Amino acid sequence: MRPRSARGVKPYAPGEVYDLLEGFYGKPTRRARLDGVSELVWTILSQHTSDLNAERAFAALSDRYPTWEAVMNASEGDLVETIRSGGLARQKAPRIQQALRSVLDRAGGFNIGFLAGLPLGEAKAWLREIPGVGPKTAGVVLSFAMDQPAMAVDTHIHRVAKRLALIGPKVTADSAHDALEQAVAPERVLNFHVYLITHGRRVCKARRPLCHACPLAERCPEKPRRAVEGDARVPTPSLSHKPL
Repeated sequence: MRPRSARGVKPYAPGEVYDLLEGFYGKPTRRARLDGVSELVWTILSQHTSDLNAERAFAALSDRYPTWEAVMNASEGDLVETIRSGGLARQKAPRIQQALRSVLDRAGGFNIGFLAGLPLGEAKAWLREIPGVGPKTAGVVLSFAMDQPAMAVDTHIHRVAKRLALIGPKVTADSAHDALEQAVAPERVLNFHVYLITHGRRVCKARRPLCHACPLAERCPEKPRRAVEGDARVPTPSLSHKPL
C-alpha cells in the first residue's frame, strides 16, 4: 500500500510524479520496436551491463546468426564468444538458448506476437513460464514489443518509488510491478517506466542523490535525510530510450 504521509511529508501522487518528470525530461524518444523474441533476447543481453555493451552484443549476434534457430542450435562456446562484448557471456549464452527452446516448444516457432492480443495477466503468465524470465523481463517484452501496459521494475525504479513513497517501505521489487502498473493510466505505464528509471540513473542515485536538482524534492520524504548543502552537481536532463 502507498502511504498517505511519510516522515511528516505528504508525498506526490503517482500522476503528479509523472507530470513533473515529463516536464523535467520531456517526452521520451522511442527506439524502433523489436519483435517479441528479439526484445526477449535483447533484455537478457542488457542485464548487468551498459546499453552500449548490450547494443554491441545484439549486433554481433545478429551478424553471426541468420535465424533464431541458428542461435538456439549454435555451440555454446561459439555463442559465448559472439556475445562476449555484452558481459557475463557464459551465463547469458545458455540462458538465451534455453529461452529460445522454450519459445519454440510452446509457440511452435519464434513469433510471439500473439501475446499482444492476450489479457495482460495471461501474457505475463505465458512469458513467466520461460526459464529465467521474471516479472521485470516479462514487463519489458510486453511494454516495449507488444504495447501492453506492463510495468517493468528494476533496482532504480524500486529505489525511486520507495523514496517518493509511491510504494510502501516493505514492498518488494517483485510486488512493485503490479503496484506501480496500477498507479497510472494504461497509456502512461511505458513512459512512467522510462521516467522513473531515468530519474534513478540521472538524479535519484543510490548513494548520492542530487536532491538540490530534483523536480520532486519539494514533497520528497527522503530529501531532509539526503540533501547535501552546497551540492553543485548537475544532472544530464535527457532520456535514455533503452528499457534497462
